[in-house]
Amino acid sequence: MSLETIYALSSGAGPTGVAVIRVSGPEVPQITTSLCGKIPKDRFAHLTRLVDPVDNSILDEALVLYFEGPRSFTGEDVVEFHIHGGRAVIISVLAKLSTFQNCRMAERGEFSRRGFENGKLDLIEVEGLADLIAADTLGQKSQALTQLGGETSKLYEGWRSDLIYAIALVESALDFSDEADVPEDIAGEALPTVLALQTKIDHFLNDGSRGEIVRDGFRVVIVGPPNAGKSRLLNALAKRDVAIVSDEAGTTRDVIEVRMDIDGLPVIVTDTAGIRETKSKVELEGIRRSFEQADRAELILFLIDGTEPQFELTDENFNEEIPVLRVWNKCDLALLPDIKSELVDVQISAQEGAGLDDLASRISKVVKERVGQGETVVITRERHRELLKKCSVELGNFVEGDLSDTELRAEDLRQAAFSLGRLVGKVDVEDVLDKIFVEFCIGK
Repeated sequence: MSLETIYALSSGAGPTGVAVIRVSGPEVPQITTSLCGKIPKDRFAHLTRLVDPVDNSILDEALVLYFEGPRSFTGEDVVEFHIHGGRAVIISVLAKLSTFQNCRMAERGEFSRRGFENGKLDLIEVEGLADLIAADTLGQKSQALTQLGGETSKLYEGWRSDLIYAIALVESALDFSDEADVPEDIAGEALPTVLALQTKIDHFLNDGSRGEIVRDGFRVVIVGPPNAGKSRLLNALAKRDVAIVSDEAGTTRDVIEVRMDIDGLPVIVTDTAGIRETKSKVELEGIRRSFEQADRAELILFLIDGTEPQFELTDENFNEEIPVLRVWNKCDLALLPDIKSELVDVQISAQEGAGLDDLASRISKVVKERVGQGETVVITRERHRELLKKCSVELGNFVEGDLSDTELRAEDLRQAAFSLGRLVGKVDVEDVLDKIFVEFCIGK
């Protein structure tokens, strides 16, 4: 339990209708008594005046919620002051809190970190909370709530329990090898459990990065020749001017990204430089970046200029495994020839807006096919994926190793358990804590 009491504005900066100031730590009872005159009933809302104990001046009239530890978010005594959201009110209350002994402004994510350290949240749930705070779309919110609610942790803990059972079998062969009732091939008895667990983890890893895509965004990259209307299409999809549009070919020299919400899923649409033969060093660098972005894409929109059509992505720099939607642009100026209709997925006019709803539906369909429907527990971060891969490797070492070499096989299983433990924070994870909690805002 920390010796310091922390406080912070946990709501948005004023002016707002209501602002929430949260305080956590050993000085909470004394602070609450000083400002409110008494400690309110635990977990009940109380309307009261906040009074400066020095000169009895009124700081504000506030709704006060008191949470006695350990039944609180941090596991410590916590009080929340729901005050009026004017800047002067917020500043005066924060300034008064700073005068109490051993009481200081909280650092980013410090409330959540205390909750983790006091066993209120595991590391997976903490990351789910961070994702929930950062969620921009319904898909991100739903995924984060599943993780915060403990479903992911339950899965990992179940795997860890199976692994601990296998470790117990193998280590009993080490510790009690002279006992008559310990089978000689006890390490072999652990093999079915280890094989089953490795199969589950490998299947879980083979998910097409669905969770990371929902969390970070599905990447759509617009490519095509100069003057095909790529920047105009980006502006049309974004419903605002984010890229410069000109009749002059080759005006886009750098990568421009826009985040969008398509049917509740986060999509990052990227405009790139037109691809053509050129001697301009600046334009060549833009083209190089176009290929770089296309290689990172989950979907490529190949924009075909209806007035000067080019129907194939012939450049060898494109990854053939990335799906492509072929989009006939400027359909208001040039009709698609019947003999070429099978080479085009959708017809649009980025300038007039024709066909954009159809294009958005096509993009949405590809995104949903990639991220899946109905899966509740998924891998959401590279940290999780890497630790699960390490666990699978160690399980493989056990399966492929000499089971008669019991000490080495036991170490394989210990390392696998260590990786699973690091997922939820059941072993030393100091090296990742700072990185995780810095994602939070002040006051959470």
